[in-house]
Amino acid sequence: MPDRNFHETPSRGEEPGTGRGTERSAELEREGERRRRRAQFLRDLAEARELRDRVQPRRAKTARLRHAMRMRTFRW
Repeated sequence: MPDRNFHETPSRGEEPGTGRGTERSAELEREGERRRRRAQFLRDLAEARELRDRVQPRRAKTARLRHAMRMRTFRW
């Protein structure tokens, strides 16, 4: 159960002299690093899919046709 007085608790970096600002910057660095790793992973995944499509053109064609059929039958 969450605290009932959560509005009274200060947010991170609000209290001067407690060293919370460095904690916040470290959290932002971790978030930035996670986003960079995720972006690299998604680039690698897209590259692998393109390679698979080039190596297996028949499978890629059937996947495209299947996707087109799904999109035609999907109702907005």
